[in-house]
Amino acid sequence: MTTTTEPTTTAGATAAGPVPADADAALAAARGVAARLAEDALERDRAGAEPFTEAGLLRAAGLPALLLPREVGGGGHPWSLALEVVRELATADGSIAQLLAYHYVNAHNLVWVADEAGRERWGVPSARAQWLWGDAVNPVDPDLQLVRDGDGYLLRGTKSFATGASTGDVTVVGGVADDTGRGLLVVVPREAPGFVKGGDWDNLGQRLSASGSVHFDDVRIDPDAVLGSPEDGGPFGSLVTPAIQAAFGHFYLGVTRGALETAAAYTRTTSRPWLLSDVREAAQDPYVLATYGRLVARLRAAEALGRSVGAALDEAHARGADLTWHERGEVAEEIAALKVVSSDLAVEATSAVFEVTGARATGNRYGFDRFWRNVRTHTLHDPVQYKAREVGDHFLNGTHPPFTLYT
Repeated sequence: MTTTTEPTTTAGATAAGPVPADADAALAAARGVAARLAEDALERDRAGAEPFTEAGLLRAAGLPALLLPREVGGGGHPWSLALEVVRELATADGSIAQLLAYHYVNAHNLVWVADEAGRERWGVPSARAQWLWGDAVNPVDPDLQLVRDGDGYLLRGTKSFATGASTGDVTVVGGVADDTGRGLLVVVPREAPGFVKGGDWDNLGQRLSASGSVHFDDVRIDPDAVLGSPEDGGPFGSLVTPAIQAAFGHFYLGVTRGALETAAAYTRTTSRPWLLSDVREAAQDPYVLATYGRLVARLRAAEALGRSVGAALDEAHARGADLTWHERGEVAEEIAALKVVSSDLAVEATSAVFEVTGARATGNRYGFDRFWRNVRTHTLHDPVQYKAREVGDHFLNGTHPPFTLYT
């Protein structure tokens, strides 16, 4: 049976650009991609096609290898910069921001879980060709099975919400080994025999996030496709959850800013003043100004928390194997606070934009609803009330939740 260790995927055909050399270059690249995505964001949202073209934009900008270690050819940049990149992209297209955010977390298992050989085996080509990494690890679905087959395994089962698996160059997959009962992370190239994409992502929002189901029909997993077990990573390896929750928060902040800026342009140029307002332009209406003011003030405060979260995650990551569970828990709680604040603000603000743009702004040709649809869809990833409970329990009782893929 064909091995899974040599990726052969049309998704990698787009020319890869160099990794941005510094933070300014990375943010400039992200803004360039965001500007391109904004040109036809509504049309692409309505088409709902697999985001191969958009993945190509990320690859050409050199963004996928931003976090990969320098020793394998990556940029070696900090998490705080990756989070800012996600936020910039989200102002224009929430789906593609999610795709890149999940990629950063998935590919970083090369640092958190893999040994040096695995890191080089998968990291070098990933950096060189600017691979995008998808995932199939949804913990609320039944476990995938890794059935011993000679020196490797056969991967069996189905997972839903497999973001990026249908368009990524490789997918990191979580399964349980039948011979040891241990959970393992393995790498599966996009075109591996037996790797079946469901093509069934048809949700309210995040329509281009490639988050449909996948099925594995005895996919061969050779030994060098096994990254390792997340159970062995200790506090450092468990940063996978705080990292992805931090990415969620920045994604929500980016969508919120995108919604407000898009609405503001409409208010300035198209909205009509209310007949009782006694002003000549909608942008002079005191209630419109106050609504924008409250939302923007809260967004600026949430963005400041987002920057603090990025710095805290950088510090925790730099600790490496010396990171303690207490230190990990403190970072996770700050990130949980960002999740609560950003989720609530994003859902409220993306609805409130209609109050400051007016009835005509509900016309389908404007597509203001896409911002709300995107955050309303993704904020249901895991219930924000559980994050609020974590923050409250920590404040009152000093507790940290145990490590799971949600905490």
